[in-house]
Amino acid sequence: MSSQREVRCRCGRWMWAQPGAGAIQCSTCHTVTQLHSLVDVLRGAHRMIYGLQQLRRQQQQPPQMMMAQRSPPQMMVAQRSPPQMMVQRSPPQMMMAQLSPPPPPRLLEALPSPFGKKRAVLCGVNYRGKSYSLKGCISDAKSMRSFLVQQMGFPIESILMLTEDETCPKKIPTKRNMRKAMKWLVEGNRARDSLFFHYSGHGAQQKDYDGDEIDGQDEALIPLDHETEGKIIDDEINEILVRPLVHGAKLHAVVDACNSGTVFDLSFVCRMERNGSYDWEHQGSGRFYKGTDGGGAFCFSACDDDEASGYTPVFTGKNAGAMTYSFINAVKTAGPAPTYGQLLNLMCSSIREAQSRLTYTDSDESSLCLQEPLLTSSEKFDIYKTKFVL
Repeated sequence: MSSQREVRCRCGRWMWAQPGAGAIQCSTCHTVTQLHSLVDVLRGAHRMIYGLQQLRRQQQQPPQMMMAQRSPPQMMVAQRSPPQMMVQRSPPQMMMAQLSPPPPPRLLEALPSPFGKKRAVLCGVNYRGKSYSLKGCISDAKSMRSFLVQQMGFPIESILMLTEDETCPKKIPTKRNMRKAMKWLVEGNRARDSLFFHYSGHGAQQKDYDGDEIDGQDEALIPLDHETEGKIIDDEINEILVRPLVHGAKLHAVVDACNSGTVFDLSFVCRMERNGSYDWEHQGSGRFYKGTDGGGAFCFSACDDDEASGYTPVFTGKNAGAMTYSFINAVKTAGPAPTYGQLLNLMCSSIREAQSRLTYTDSDESSLCLQEPLLTSSEKFDIYKTKFVL
């Protein structure tokens, strides 16, 4: 027959438990102490020892083998299921998904532009009410928009117009709006994008302060509010429009303004003779990078940096920028897939013809000067073999 057991309470008091009792209460602290048989104690000790042995084995194995020992079906589901499905799974499966190593980062392509592969920014500034007002610049921008839509396949919604005729304040050609429009044009550009920039207005030169110009002069575009906000110089134009161009993307620009020869600060100038021969002239200093991020940039300017451009009614009977009109007319008349050399020769011939048709009375209503269109590029190429494609 079993005898009484001596049990010690957590408060330190020793008590005598009757045989077969499952619990005993301390008369001092009233704590109830559960009583277990020797068999229960041995079973508990065995389970503890087995658990410690399993834990030691797992610690001695590499992480990959530990993961392999886990249930394969759960692992496969946790790795393949999307995040929203993982949330619905039981906690043990969630723990397994968290223990799995994260996937390596993957380089993604730039997101496609919501405006499509063809985009354009057109600026026409007449400077109405100013002593230096111009005639025909807004008409130039409108003519260029019609040309791009009807002849070059540009969607109308992918063309951003900045003129004084626009009712939206964000589309007035101020310095802030022009800079924002330039950034919009190249934002998220990708391979096979065709980007186009057109400006008709005043151009100017100012002293070069960073030493990147051979002639010591920076070229600039003149926004509507330049008297208070300042000009947009070629250094900034290059930084915004040229450098972000990625491999396979192309930017074409037509700048109908005075002193506009290297206003995009492109690395090479095409010097063409009247007989059609040409040579590429490198611009700038080696200390400054003026190229793209792999893409191509081309600019047709109305004249050289030290020359003036003009407008005339000779072409259409209404005042129009000589450069804008001659560019549009050259592309239309050159036939399918013209080369850059063909376009440049046609533009030069068109302007020379207009100059020869001017009379003394015409000169009172025209500012057409002895200008020669100029081509600049981010890279040298054969202008008589390379096709012009917008």
